[in-house]
Amino acid sequence: MRHPLHSALVHFPVACWSLAVAADFASLQFGEAAWQWSGGLLAVGCVMAVVAMLAGLVEFTRVPEGPALRDAYLHMTAMLVALTLFTTRLLLRQENFHALPPDALSLVLDAAGFVVLAVGGWLGGRLVYGHGVGRE
Repeated sequence: MRHPLHSALVHFPVACWSLAVAADFASLQFGEAAWQWSGGLLAVGCVMAVVAMLAGLVEFTRVPEGPALRDAYLHMTAMLVALTLFTTRLLLRQENFHALPPDALSLVLDAAGFVVLAVGGWLGGRLVYGHGVGRE
């Protein structure tokens, strides 16, 4: 049985980025005890996203022409935008490799990244469950 690697790897950036967003927004109530985790979570999420994207590119060659391919391109675009937003969020709020407290821009990037991540995840689910991509 062949198990697609991409679907096994995507859980890491999704979980890390989602927890980083939760930590940043929780910092509004709990302060440093919450946001101190977001920098590491964002970094791990970004690294694992690149690994997952490389695995996805290998599996992309098996996507059939037509609606599935269109959804695959939309999924790839959404996930690249999410990676860009979360990487920007990570880089803007650090100094000498130490995370800084989130500011208003950080929270906007978090929220936008989370929405785009959800859309990209939905499109990925549509590829698997709607078009049968990766299910052999």
